[in-house]
Amino acid sequence: MKFRLVLLKRLNPSLEIKWVFLMVFSSRKSPHFALVNFVASSCYREGLKLLTGAVNNFYFQNCKFCGLSLQISQKKVVPLESSKKRGNETHLIAMEQQVYHIPALLSETLAGLAIKSDGTYVDVTFGGGGHSRAILAELGPKGRLIGMDQDMDAWANRLDDERFTFAHGNFAYLKNFLRYYGVDGVDGIVADLGVSFHHFDDVERGFTFRADAPLDMRMNRSASFHAAELLNTYDLERLANVLYLYGELRQSRRLAAAIVKARPLSTTGQLVDVVKPLLKPSQEKKELSMVFQALRIEVNGELDALAKLLNQSREVLNPGGRLAIITYHSLEDRLVKNFMRSGNIEGRQEKDFYGRVNTPWRVVNNKVIAPSDDEVARNPRSRSAKLRVAELVTPFEKSK
Repeated sequence: MKFRLVLLKRLNPSLEIKWVFLMVFSSRKSPHFALVNFVASSCYREGLKLLTGAVNNFYFQNCKFCGLSLQISQKKVVPLESSKKRGNETHLIAMEQQVYHIPALLSETLAGLAIKSDGTYVDVTFGGGGHSRAILAELGPKGRLIGMDQDMDAWANRLDDERFTFAHGNFAYLKNFLRYYGVDGVDGIVADLGVSFHHFDDVERGFTFRADAPLDMRMNRSASFHAAELLNTYDLERLANVLYLYGELRQSRRLAAAIVKARPLSTTGQLVDVVKPLLKPSQEKKELSMVFQALRIEVNGELDALAKLLNQSREVLNPGGRLAIITYHSLEDRLVKNFMRSGNIEGRQEKDFYGRVNTPWRVVNNKVIAPSDDEVARNPRSRSAKLRVAELVTPFEKSK
C-alpha cells in the first residue's frame, strides 16, 4: 500500500501548535483518505516519520530534538460521499490522536546525563519513550539502554533497537532488574516522575477529576489496591493524614469526614461531588488536583518507591555516573534535593573536621532547572517540572 502525507493548514497558532494533515492511501481496490489532527511541536519538520502503517493502525514519532511521540489509531470509518470514480468508493477515515507523553526538559536532561557513547543508561519511567529515544540517539553501537515502566501500556512504545531492553516493573526494584538483565553498573539514571499525558487523557484510569470514571488510579493495572478501596476502607484519621501529607490540604479532616459519611464511593464524579462544597471556589481546580494527587500517591506508594530508587542509585551507578530526576511537586522535590545534597532522604548532613558535608554526590546544578518560557508555551504541562542532577563521586562499596 502506498501513502503520502500532505499538510493542509495550520489550525491554531496558540500555545500548542495544531496541524491538520491529509493522509492519502491508495491500494488496488480503493483510495482511503485519513484526516489526522494532532499536536505537533515547532520542530516537526525535522523528524516526523512513519514507523509502521496499515489502514487500521498508524504509529508516528517525531525528531529527537523535542522527543514528542504520537500514536494515532483508527477511531471509526465514516462514509461521507460515495464518490464513484472508476468503480471505487472514497471514504474519510476519522482518526483520533493520543499523545502518550511529551518529555519535559529534554535537552537539559541530556546535558545533565553527559552521555557516553559506549555507556549503559536506564530510563526508569519509560512511558512514551521520549527521553529514551533521545538517549539512544546519543549512544554508539556499544551503548545500552534499559527502559522501565510499571504500566504495561508503555510496552506498545518500546523501541525497535538491539541496544534497547524494555523491563516491565516498578523502579523501586531497579537493582533486582539490573541484576536479572546482567548489568553490573550503569552510567546514568533518568526519572521523569509524575503522571504522563496518557494517564490523564485515558479518563477510565481515574487520574483526573475532569471526567466521571471508576476510582482506579493504579499505575500498574495488575496491582490489587485501587482508589475506591482506599476511600471506602481507610478510617477517618488515616484518610485525613493521606490528604494532609500528600495533598497538603489544610481542610483534610473535614474532607475525610465528608468522604467517610458519603460511602460507598465508586466513581471520580461521586468523589468530586462530595469534596467540592468544602473547597474554596477560587481555588477549586487546584484543590481538586491536590485531592487526586494525594490519593494517587497513596494508591501507588509513589514516595516510598522514589525513596527506594534514590537509595539504590548509589549501588548501581558506576563512579562518575549521573542521576537526573524530574519532579512535579514539592514532596518529590524535597526528597530528591535532600538526597543529592546529603546522601540521605532525610537531609541529615554529616560534616568532616573542616566542616565540609560528607556526601557521595556532587550536585551538578546547584540551582534547580526549570523549563523555559518557550517550553511552557509549547508544553503547558511542563510548567511545574524541576530537574536536579547529581554525579556519584564516592561509589558504594559492594560486598564481595
